[in-house]
Amino acid sequence: MILKEKENRVVIMPPQLHQSPLPILNPLLRSSPPSSPKHQRESKITMPKFAVRKLVPLLIFILSSLYVLRLLRISLKSSSSTSRSLSSTTFRSSFSQRISANASQSALTEKELKLLSDTVTSRSPCNVLVFGVATQYLTLSSINTRGITVFLEDEHSKTKAEVNPNTTRIYSLKNHRMEVKNAYKLLRHARANPACAPNMNSLHQGSSECKLRLKDLPQEVHDTRWDVIVVDGPRGDDLEAPGRMGSIYTAAVLARKGSSNSTTDVFVHDVQRTVEKWLSWEFLCQENQVSAKGNLWKFRIKGRSNASRFCSPETGLIRY
Repeated sequence: MILKEKENRVVIMPPQLHQSPLPILNPLLRSSPPSSPKHQRESKITMPKFAVRKLVPLLIFILSSLYVLRLLRISLKSSSSTSRSLSSTTFRSSFSQRISANASQSALTEKELKLLSDTVTSRSPCNVLVFGVATQYLTLSSINTRGITVFLEDEHSKTKAEVNPNTTRIYSLKNHRMEVKNAYKLLRHARANPACAPNMNSLHQGSSECKLRLKDLPQEVHDTRWDVIVVDGPRGDDLEAPGRMGSIYTAAVLARKGSSNSTTDVFVHDVQRTVEKWLSWEFLCQENQVSAKGNLWKFRIKGRSNASRFCSPETGLIRY
């Protein structure tokens, strides 16, 4: 009877229940949609692969960012340590970076020498004053044969050059020790001190407290009205080396000697360097610049012996 009853139950079982035996064998699967074991295994394998593909670009981005940040950190650390070792002030740090990039004292190029030679030729016979002795500048004596050419040199070995004593003289400056590292302090001193005003009294010994004054200038330099002045010395190619602050300042004062009808052509070489460029703007003034070739600037200064300032208020001050 039991067997027959089972057979009867099988016979009368609905078709849909007969095709789905799994719900009867495992009631836990009734709450989820029917799926085969093969389909479940495939879904478990493909999902991690899909997640990894999404993570790969993110990982690359993170690693690249860390690498860039590390490079920036190394660069900033290197630059900050260099600045601290060279100077204790921002201005000196700026000087050190620019001087190291343009350290060498270069000779005049052909175009620079031609600009200077043409000026001397056009004004000859004239009075020429040169800060710094070099072979190229000694040729100015042959151009200015009927005039006077005077050289001022702080290196004793260069003062032994052979020249014509009738028209050319070389003087040694013994106390020309204004180091480049002190350029900013000297510039601030000159701005604040009335003794550094552009008049001849600021150059005479014992009559001025201006620290830019060259104390051992020959009397001939004070007594002569100069037509051309060239600043190419001292060398000024290192923080500890003597700079050209005093030379540029002295040239600016000497150029203003005389009446307004007279003019002096002032040349400054190596203006690619910070000291030469900024001191030229401060004392020779951009408004007076008339020409430039390479690293040689030419200024034309009118005589103004009683001037109270070097440049006009609009162009005189350089702000740091």
